[in-house]
Amino acid sequence: MRTPTPLTRRALIGAGMALAAGTVLSACSGNSGGSGHGGHAMPGSTPGTGATPAGYVTPDGPEVKAAEAARPDGGRVREVRLTATPGTLDLGGGRTVSSWAYGDRLPGQEVRATAGDTLALTLANHLPEATSLHWHGLALRNDMDGVPGLTQRDVKPGGSFAYRFKLAHPGTYWFHPHSGVQQDRGLYAPLVVEDPKEPLRYDREWVVVLDDWLDGVGGSTPDAVLAELSRGMTGHGSAGAAGTGGHAGHGPAGTSTSPAATPAPAPSGPSRVLMGARSDALMGDAGDVAYPHYLVNGRVPEDPETFRARPGDRIRLRIVNAGGDTAFRVALGGHELTVTHTDGFPVTHAPADALLIGMGERYDVLVTAGDGVFPLTAVAEGKGGAALAVLRTGSGATPAPGTRPAGLTRRLVTGKDLRAAPSAALPERAPDRTVKIRLTGGMAKYDWAFDGKPYTPDQRHPVEAGERVRLVFANSTSMWHPLHLHGHTFALGGVRGGARKDTALILPNGTLVADFDADNPGLWMIHCHNVYHAEAGMMTVLGYRR
Repeated sequence: MRTPTPLTRRALIGAGMALAAGTVLSACSGNSGGSGHGGHAMPGSTPGTGATPAGYVTPDGPEVKAAEAARPDGGRVREVRLTATPGTLDLGGGRTVSSWAYGDRLPGQEVRATAGDTLALTLANHLPEATSLHWHGLALRNDMDGVPGLTQRDVKPGGSFAYRFKLAHPGTYWFHPHSGVQQDRGLYAPLVVEDPKEPLRYDREWVVVLDDWLDGVGGSTPDAVLAELSRGMTGHGSAGAAGTGGHAGHGPAGTSTSPAATPAPAPSGPSRVLMGARSDALMGDAGDVAYPHYLVNGRVPEDPETFRARPGDRIRLRIVNAGGDTAFRVALGGHELTVTHTDGFPVTHAPADALLIGMGERYDVLVTAGDGVFPLTAVAEGKGGAALAVLRTGSGATPAPGTRPAGLTRRLVTGKDLRAAPSAALPERAPDRTVKIRLTGGMAKYDWAFDGKPYTPDQRHPVEAGERVRLVFANSTSMWHPLHLHGHTFALGGVRGGARKDTALILPNGTLVADFDADNPGLWMIHCHNVYHAEAGMMTVLGYRR
């Protein structure tokens, strides 16, 4: 018997709005088999929500259609059918789990196309719950962004949705649900948009998807973990200071990385609340959730994926962090990394021994393969565990699961250390508008939010098309957060030449400045890409004025 899923904040909001706008919602079905756009809302309304606040562009409005028409069109259509379904997944090493996935693969089958193509992907929902697809990092038409209750209706069980949009920019992207905490199951896959004028020269390509895994292990589910976290520290018998905005009972920020953190006890079942995990690089707490497994391309370290090449091959690694609550520190034993891209956009090539990658971030690197067998290790930063894959160009034993390359403790690169390549640099311009957002909340009450206000779909931070917008995030919490802006990329740091990104880390009590051009009209989410923080309320909406 399936355990009923706790209602998330988004589900409760959606239910209330459906009751309030029942006439409009019932007029347009969210389950589409042949409309081509999955059942759009009536003109002048936001799909799935009824009326849009006056004066704002709607996700299917004429401004959105005009922006899509102006994007380059190569004339080719890449057609894909995708099924979200429950099933049994093999993690390797004799470990199998019951979870949800796209087909029977983990990650889901890679989707690959070329910039200028049109992607026509039909999602069939065979899950017991409604779902959606968000195209992480893409500048696409707003009604295809995949946020139920904001840009589309959710896809009901037994229903389908036809996503169709132009792929404007080459790069490394991925897709996942924007429905509750479903992303922390097996519902994710890489999306590679190739550059028809690719300037890089390399012999082979390796797509590397990192993940933290708990679904189906010892009865755990992401929904149960969210319910446990939502009780706050008082729900675990903690005497920590409620309302301090941090994890109760932890040492001061800046203490050494925890070698092995342990879950907090729970009254029954496996607790997944993480206590005592620390990271110098993250300036404090490493995360909220204790995961039993860390994966590279769906495999545990005891049975890792092996990538085969020849000595001297130049290999492009496209690295995606699809985790729910874990930053990964990544190194390839015996190799220097040359960082070429972050979040799909090129950077001035930079040497590195290791990368720190937050949830939702992507990095492309080049390596020249040595002769032998080499561990690609992704340490769960501050949590003690690690994921592993293997590069094999010759004979030798497979590295042990606990292998830690020396590069992990050498040159550690993050987005702030990179500069945009000239082709990707945001032109210098003074901001026309500054939007200030404060990050609030903490573990004590699990009340993560922006400006102390949990997410509701009617929130709007107004901007106007053609503006240079500066986002200033002030983190008043004692936790790090990977912040993600939908539908745009921004220049990191508010300084000339900052790397172009759509997801960036903000450290405890730090400030993140992000400049972007308002050139993609619609309603766009800004949120923490810790899936549990987002569902607790750390989301808001950027809205284009008409």
